[in-house]
Amino acid sequence: MDALLDFSGQVVLITGAGSGFGRLLSLGLANRGAKLVLSDINETALEETKKDVKALTDVVVLAGNIASESLNKALVETAIETFGKLDIAVNNAGIAHTPAPIHQMTEEIMDSQFAVNVKGVMFGMKYQIPVMLAQKQGHVLNVSSLAGLGGAPKGGAYAAAKHAVSGITRTAAVEYGRKNVRVNAICPFYSPTNILNVDGYNTPEAREQLGMGSPMKRLGEPQEIVNTMMLMLSPGNSYMNGQTIAVDGGVTAW
Repeated sequence: MDALLDFSGQVVLITGAGSGFGRLLSLGLANRGAKLVLSDINETALEETKKDVKALTDVVVLAGNIASESLNKALVETAIETFGKLDIAVNNAGIAHTPAPIHQMTEEIMDSQFAVNVKGVMFGMKYQIPVMLAQKQGHVLNVSSLAGLGGAPKGGAYAAAKHAVSGITRTAAVEYGRKNVRVNAICPFYSPTNILNVDGYNTPEAREQLGMGSPMKRLGEPQEIVNTMMLMLSPGNSYMNGQTIAVDGGVTAW
């Protein structure tokens, strides 16, 4: 195994592990020796991931809503109780909303976006980082979005939440970098995961139209995004800190 992608003995916490990026990342890291602490709001999907990962490595799961501070606390406590440490945390869980312009945004949409997409990251780091500080090392990877770097027509609440994730990431990187705790974010273009299973995005025609917004004229495949996540988390990638990395087929080159 290439040492740059050897995660043997590393303990990794991943939220949103029941499907999409989280599931693929769980399997990828399990194949490379990591021990896993996994969470998802969908208990059935989470158990499916656990079943597949368990054949490869040690894993423990805890289902629940990542917007809950208590779940974030419990996940870190579970990591310590089970494995004795926490090397990497991937705050991946997130939701989108039905497309709508700013003047049609509702309080319900805003509340749900900030509950899951922002509180899930902020409260995750609140409990992940102290453990890493005590260990004198650690890496947090937050899953933001291309909508966290620029405008997202008809996705205003989502864009606001993902800009918050990017801002939290940069702030934490400055606060904790001197303590050897690094924080980065990945900002993917649209990818056909469960997050697009909302009205307005969930038809082949709609997804084809979304893909035309990239110079490569297609969506990013989930595995392509996860491959970049793996590279960002690589033990050899030890000086990256405070970065919000776009994986977008060239959208930001325009």
